[in-house]
Amino acid sequence: MKDDMAGLKIVADRMTAPGAKTVVFTGAGMSTDSGLPDFRSKGGVWSKVNPMELATATAMRQNYDVFHEFYSQRFVQMREAAPNEGHRILADWEGRGLVRCIITQNIDGLHAAAGSREIYELHGSVGKVRCMECGNPSTQEDFISRQPCRQCNGRLRPGVVLFEEGLPSDAFESSRRESEKSSVFIVLGSSLQVYPANQMPEIAKMSGAVLAICNRDITPLDGMADYRTNDGISDFLRSLDSLIGH
Repeated sequence: MKDDMAGLKIVADRMTAPGAKTVVFTGAGMSTDSGLPDFRSKGGVWSKVNPMELATATAMRQNYDVFHEFYSQRFVQMREAAPNEGHRILADWEGRGLVRCIITQNIDGLHAAAGSREIYELHGSVGKVRCMECGNPSTQEDFISRQPCRQCNGRLRPGVVLFEEGLPSDAFESSRRESEKSSVFIVLGSSLQVYPANQMPEIAKMSGAVLAICNRDITPLDGMADYRTNDGISDFLRSLDSLIGH
């Protein structure tokens, strides 16, 4: 495991090799430079509230008022956030053919706002709202203002994956497939503690990919990483970008 310029150069060289397939996996730490808190670090979202009281399917059905208040606040917070330098670098890399896709645990939509196109949202998106009862799509505005479903008059919910719910099968299977085919797999800002999303880096490594992890805190997969740093994500991507060149 390397945390030096030589280790970073290994990642850059593999990314620019003929036929390279780089997959990027992002967690909440990716968006902290955009002013959004992460979840598990000191001062993160889950240090202030209990996710099992607010972010579960049970809470949605049995304690909707509190559930609605929490996600309405998250909606407003995320709508005010803008992509940061790290998001923009990744979008640029995709445009240059250096990144095949982004697999994200984030629900904030900032990768798309930065210009990335091939994105697999494992935990859904705050940009999607639907009826709890009939599944009819709706809008953030209707959810925040507590408007009922326009089709069946049911209550609305955010299109995110709650605790007690499974991941969307299409995004999960696409992520697994791309991880297996990757030659470079870069983890940015994820604690790698949430199953089954945290399987992807291990799948990539077992398939022969170079694994790079950039995260402030330790992760369960640090020991198998070819490159590991706790630098800020934008700093890490900027350094890697300078080695890749244009």
